Amino acid sequence: MLRRLHIRDFVIVDELELNFANGFGALTGETGAGKSILLDALGLVMGDRAESGVVRTGQARAEMSAEFDLPEADDLAQWLDEQAIDADDGVLLLRRVVDQSGRSRAWINGVSVTLAQLREVCGWLADIHGQHAHHALLRGDAQRTLLDTYAGLNALAKEVAAAWQQWQKARQACQRAEADAAGVAQERELLEWQVKELDALDFDVDAWRELEAEHSRLGHATGLLEGVSLAVDVLDEGELPLVGELERLASRLAELGSIDPELQAFHELLNSAAIQADEAVHGLRRYRDRVEADPDRLAEVEARIAAVTDMARKHRVSPDALADVLAERRARLDVLVSEADPAALQEKAAAAQRAYAELATRLSAARAPVAAALSAQVTAAMQTLAMAGGQFHIALVAEPEGSAHGDETVEFQVAANPSQPLRPLAKVASGGELSRIGLAIQVITSRAAATPTMIFDEVDVGIGGRVAEIVGRMLRELGEQRQVMCVTHLPQVAAQANWQWSIAKTQRDGETLSTVTVLDDAARIDEIARMLGGVNITETTRQHATEILGLAPAG
Repeated sequence: MLRRLHIRDFVIVDELELNFANGFGALTGETGAGKSILLDALGLVMGDRAESGVVRTGQARAEMSAEFDLPEADDLAQWLDEQAIDADDGVLLLRRVVDQSGRSRAWINGVSVTLAQLREVCGWLADIHGQHAHHALLRGDAQRTLLDTYAGLNALAKEVAAAWQQWQKARQACQRAEADAAGVAQERELLEWQVKELDALDFDVDAWRELEAEHSRLGHATGLLEGVSLAVDVLDEGELPLVGELERLASRLAELGSIDPELQAFHELLNSAAIQADEAVHGLRRYRDRVEADPDRLAEVEARIAAVTDMARKHRVSPDALADVLAERRARLDVLVSEADPAALQEKAAAAQRAYAELATRLSAARAPVAAALSAQVTAAMQTLAMAGGQFHIALVAEPEGSAHGDETVEFQVAANPSQPLRPLAKVASGGELSRIGLAIQVITSRAAATPTMIFDEVDVGIGGRVAEIVGRMLRELGEQRQVMCVTHLPQVAAQANWQWSIAKTQRDGETLSTVTVLDDAARIDEIARMLGGVNITETTRQHATEILGLAPAG
């Protein structure tokens, strides 16, 4: 669960240190006081995209950190081990820093991580349901994803999507082969000729570089020999060979060094020079013996270079890329050869279809009972949310041709009243009905999730009165199983919380800041009264607040 949240220089927050409790907590306050800002900061710690505007005016950067208890999950322990993140103390400390340009850095237990890693680890830690989560339920893809996630079928759904893509590729190969047989044959003939020509060239990159070096030597053989011979002559074969002169000078300085030791150092230098010059002579002689002008070999090398460069020019690449050209042409030819056999293509497509059908059938069989169970649970919840007689149904509408998402379309259907037929949620639900149904779905699906912390950001918009009280009880019951937090404007919801914080704006040195106050019993009465009666709190509203709080079990 979330234990601590530290925020510094974020929007209108200068610095906050928040320590969280178990159970169900309510975050309340005037509109614009900064309630959602706290969740935005937590969202950034959990990997949301950052913008430069989140840094408080006049500050260099915003900093946020969140401390979570380490959940007992083997896959999380394995993930942390793979990332070399130590969590032996049972705590995960997530930290994020955003500068004025919007660039950010992130850490987990002091280890620098990417935002993708931050988002991945937070899948085990917390789940934030935003203000517009209900509206997402109007989309078919969101409905399908919710069902598959609730049923634990995301991995199988991905396998189905991959199998569908393989099947479609195989079908398209069959269609191409039938529609463009003449064009394929022409392309295949050209590729066969190109591959044969490149194979005959027998090009090798390393051999090519050695050939270029050899060509350079052969092309300059005369000049190389003249220069090397001159060096050997000056050093050892001339009238006054330099090596001999160096040796005599070194010997003479050795004699003089016995008289004046200061000359011994110069003797050593000259002696070393004589030795190195003698080694150079031996090396140059070996080089002279090895290099010789060979017009025939030069012509042979130049012919090979011309063949390689002509081939490279033909394919519009550098000579070094000829091996890649051959590999590409050969790979494409292999594809065309395989597609030239209609029977083989049909069998490949049939095998891909069978693989897809097997996976899609498994997915359908797994979806059906979960869809029925979730439909019954949401229908039951609707009866307590001022929708008596209403019905919720997850329809699995068959797709005869199949799709990347399986053999059926997932469609949420609803009948708000007993006399009405089931119709798609997107077409019949009013704003208030959508809020109630969406909240019921979120609470029910959250019960099955392993995430230890659930956060709801004004998801109770569009409801009130008795329904709001029931929603509060649902969240409180959920809080008995895990940590639950809810940003709310409804006093009936806040009254059901085990603990409550008030968020308010204050003025300090001409600057607007957001502050958080932990409410005791007396302060909760005043806050609930404010939520009930607005600016002017009377004894009547305070008494009403006391009664509402009395409806909630002692927390």
